[in-house]
Amino acid sequence: MLHHDVQGEGSLVLLIHSGGMSGRQWRKLAESLASSHRVLVPDLIGSGDNPAFDDAEPFHFHQDVKAVRELVTSVGGPAHVVGHSYGGLVALTLAREAPSLVRSIAVYDPVAFGVLSATLDEGGLADLARAGENPVFTDEARGGGEAWFEAFVDYWNGAGAWRALPEASRAAFLRVGRKVFREVTSLMADNTPPSAYANITAPALLLGGERSPLAARRVGEILASALPHATKELVAGAGHMGPITHAAQVNTRITEHIAAADAT
Repeated sequence: MLHHDVQGEGSLVLLIHSGGMSGRQWRKLAESLASSHRVLVPDLIGSGDNPAFDDAEPFHFHQDVKAVRELVTSVGGPAHVVGHSYGGLVALTLAREAPSLVRSIAVYDPVAFGVLSATLDEGGLADLARAGENPVFTDEARGGGEAWFEAFVDYWNGAGAWRALPEASRAAFLRVGRKVFREVTSLMADNTPPSAYANITAPALLLGGERSPLAARRVGEILASALPHATKELVAGAGHMGPITHAAQVNTRITEHIAAADAT
């Protein structure tokens, strides 16, 4: 069972963190929602207070989906599901594979890149190729190391972003580097088409950053057309890390979305 925190009483809310981070990413939102909801905040495999990732074993992002599904079932779903980036992909996959466990869904820049491949989206795929042009990005030996993270973080946040991080933040990412590398490797090979998400009938809020990479914005646009009850919004001035850099705006919209779903 994933390490997790539960607080508050009321309808269940599940908060899924992005790759390389932990459930602590959602601390402010969890504290706010706990006044009216039961808030479940897991650490994904190899993250936070879970055992270290075992890189000797094969990994696919569906393993995180399975672990989250088991956790939600054990605490008594369904849940309002929230996810950022990799956590957004996990949230969407949970919603399409186990729709009865999901009351609503809110995701920020979900890395469901399979929809780009399935639709041969030229703009999104060309933008993703920017990362792939750096040979370190697919280098098995260096994946998850310093040079790999520089390419990864700079793709999402702009040139120099990795080196601008505090030393403690870089060290924290490097501790889970091999897990993040495996996450990225598996999601980049995903070809799940938009039609597979059409069975997500729960109210969906698709958030993204106005300054996020084009690939992420195109994923949001494609999903907005595929999900039958989706609302899509860009957060002004925000990039991929909007849930942290623009937490007030992002958390407010997520809270409003959950309240509206509770009212139906």
